[in-house]
Amino acid sequence: MNQSHGIKLRAVPEGRYVEIQGGLRFHLHDVGEARKGTVLFLHGSGPGASGYSNFKGNYPYLNEHGYRTLVVDLFGYGYSDKPEDGVYDLGALAGHMRGVIDALGVEKVSLVGNSMGGAIAIRFALDYPERVEKLVLMAPGGIEAREVYMQMEGIKTMIANLGKPASEESMRETFKLQLFDPSKITDEIIEERLQILKLQPKGVLGRLKVDDQQDRLSEIEAPVLCLWGMNDKFCPASGAMKIAERCKNSRTVLVSECGHWVMVEYPQLFNDLCVRFLDGTLG
Repeated sequence: MNQSHGIKLRAVPEGRYVEIQGGLRFHLHDVGEARKGTVLFLHGSGPGASGYSNFKGNYPYLNEHGYRTLVVDLFGYGYSDKPEDGVYDLGALAGHMRGVIDALGVEKVSLVGNSMGGAIAIRFALDYPERVEKLVLMAPGGIEAREVYMQMEGIKTMIANLGKPASEESMRETFKLQLFDPSKITDEIIEERLQILKLQPKGVLGRLKVDDQQDRLSEIEAPVLCLWGMNDKFCPASGAMKIAERCKNSRTVLVSECGHWVMVEYPQLFNDLCVRFLDGTLG
């Protein structure tokens, strides 16, 4: 039994909690020793999202290769605080992450961000460049006009399902669009999402505000590795070219037969490229 929340959560383990300035409490899995550095993982949005569910197939590989990993539940998600009247714009969300690493006594991090987490990673690098070593972005949001995202099949389906009662059927309908091969949406992923969704107030997702940051990509000083599935139905793969053209020091990898979750659909590829990039051996 999860004593903190009074709900039995078989699928998603609890890690540790930190409190930042202002009294907000954040949950994270803090794993490994920082022999080579510290990596902050930032998950995407959507019903029932959490850091563990997004990155459970990735962060242990980084631990094995000398990195301390901080797999955070973002504001409004997982086991972290989620006030319905909170501020959910990119500036605030990036500021929370600075507060988390401050509370942990970590000076600099590399950031790994998927979708909304990628948008937050970009904002963090813009607002706090002195705290950033490197960026790994997987189909980051916030680099297109809002209207572009609203036309994507995955976004439209997710929004339509937000008004429905939470069920395995509606969850599968949304998440089968996350991957090129929908058979890889396992019962475990659905269970994790459904269990965490029980903790999430309905108004939180509607308060999320993701700005279009494409005109500021050239301001990013940190090295960038960007991975994008060619069959992404949430964030158009054309965004990869914007990263390649506008970020000064970037490497961009387009993956065929791959949807929105590169790190889930091709974990070995992602893990290997991520470690080589962080190690400085990618070339």
